[in-house]
Amino acid sequence: MSDEQISPKGHNWDEARELLLPEERAVSNLRVAMMVELANARAEKGISQKKLEEMSGVKQPVIARMEKGYTNPRLDTVLKVLAPLGKTLYIGDLPRAKG
Repeated sequence: MSDEQISPKGHNWDEARELLLPEERAVSNLRVAMMVELANARAEKGISQKKLEEMSGVKQPVIARMEKGYTNPRLDTVLKVLAPLGKTLYIGDLPRAKG
């Protein structure tokens, strides 16, 4: 048996993304954008995950999983975390794919 670590996401996420339908890719891109925005907003304000827990009522391990993209949080959880950061969700039209 090999000692090589096998990732459940595969060796090359870019290649795996090619297997997704355009709609699935769009959802994936939105999740990544939300995760990055959350982590950046917290960092810009100089707030630790523990402090954000105190401000939002969402446990620090949940915030960590959200920032890493390891969870699909409920909408109310996302809103609880965004509010103390001065952020909200925006519903708008997705850019149309070319071609």
